[in-house]
Amino acid sequence: MRNIAGQPIVTAAEMRAAEDQAINAGRTVDYLMAVAGEGGAAFVAARAEGRSVLVICGPGNNGGDGYVAARCLAEAGVSVRVAAIGDPRTDAAARARANWPGPVEDLASAGPAPVLVDCLFGTGLKRALDPDVGAGLARLVNAADLAIAVDLPSGVASDDGALLGPVPGFHHTIALGALKPSHLLQPSALLCGMIDLVDLGLDLPVATRVLGRPVLGSPPPDAHKYSRGMVAVIAGAMPGAGLLTAIAALRSGAGYVVVLGGNGGGPHAIVHRPLDAMTIAEPRIGAVVAGPGLGREAVALDKLALAFASRHPLVIDGDAIRLVTVDQLLAHDRPMILTPHAGEFAALFGELRGSKIDQARLAARQSGAVVVYKGADTVFAAPDGQVFVAEAANSWLSTAGTGDVLAGAIAAMLASGLSPVDAAAAGVWLHADAARRCEGAFIADDLAFALSAARGAV
Repeated sequence: MRNIAGQPIVTAAEMRAAEDQAINAGRTVDYLMAVAGEGGAAFVAARAEGRSVLVICGPGNNGGDGYVAARCLAEAGVSVRVAAIGDPRTDAAARARANWPGPVEDLASAGPAPVLVDCLFGTGLKRALDPDVGAGLARLVNAADLAIAVDLPSGVASDDGALLGPVPGFHHTIALGALKPSHLLQPSALLCGMIDLVDLGLDLPVATRVLGRPVLGSPPPDAHKYSRGMVAVIAGAMPGAGLLTAIAALRSGAGYVVVLGGNGGGPHAIVHRPLDAMTIAEPRIGAVVAGPGLGREAVALDKLALAFASRHPLVIDGDAIRLVTVDQLLAHDRPMILTPHAGEFAALFGELRGSKIDQARLAARQSGAVVVYKGADTVFAAPDGQVFVAEAANSWLSTAGTGDVLAGAIAAMLASGLSPVDAAAAGVWLHADAARRCEGAFIADDLAFALSAARGAV
């Protein structure tokens, strides 16, 4: 079992290719099934705590993993039963069932157990469960004290987070071999519970990964306010949004933050200046944030034009995303990060196909910018094809102004000299960690304040 931060995320096709490569190199399907089943059994045994276990098996290799896990649990002295929806349909699963020494009950009539292990269907499922099978699964999950899905909860599409039909919620999901998109993308991620990983020793692609904790450290002894990074925030029609962004940049480690064109206010540490071509051309500015509370009137377009003309690295957020064009983004030859939510993303890029991961990757390639596609499942992508997916964050983030705080955190990282993709990664992580430090029903001001502790911890 391993922590999932930094781990690769693969599609069903990529997983099949990795397994085929391992088999061609001499490892058999039975070997991989044994490793998966033994790993799953170890996870279940550590959490069963003397309670009896029911493993429910499907007809494919995911069911085969279940038969192996049940046998290993029995050998470890755990009270375990097996139920199935039919005979195995693969040779490896049939051999695994033959090695299970106990009876196999019918799912429809199987009684519940305190610990339920779902091995019905895993990666690659294309359609909803048969209604009777789905009802049987839900009945047993709902009756269990602890429900564990092996690979994925049965009924989940592995590549995009979609639910193919009704799917019950699980306390834990054991990812086999690699994380799949639906372990982290909504709505399926909500039903997976806590995610753990059984390593099958596969050679996996690494273009898509789970976001990991950044390593930032404290400023060096010779640091000064400009070396830590100067951030300029363009104020707009809702100046409070810009102030939130400015406070967040300071509390994320920026050494100097100036609000351009605002009405004053905020902590005394924030500098206020007018917005014009001269002030925004200050050469020590390391990042300009345009968009929080900007508005969409003609004056907002003028302010945005000044941001692009400054030739500074840019963080484009909020209203600015609805005012720019992809061609305008491509013409800017300095580092740039976009932070759209779903509505802003669609307004700029249209309805792109595929999962949220696919969409973010394509948007980054089209725009030449790092795209932080915000939401309950935040995904960010770089123009070179790298994609990172953040683990689920505090749901109290669903309040006004938290996106402005994220823009400030990312801008501080960009101004400090990090690359756009590293700045996005650090900013997203700090934002989520600050939210974890806040109590329930927090507001964006609380979140910005909590960034100091989050930044000090890394």
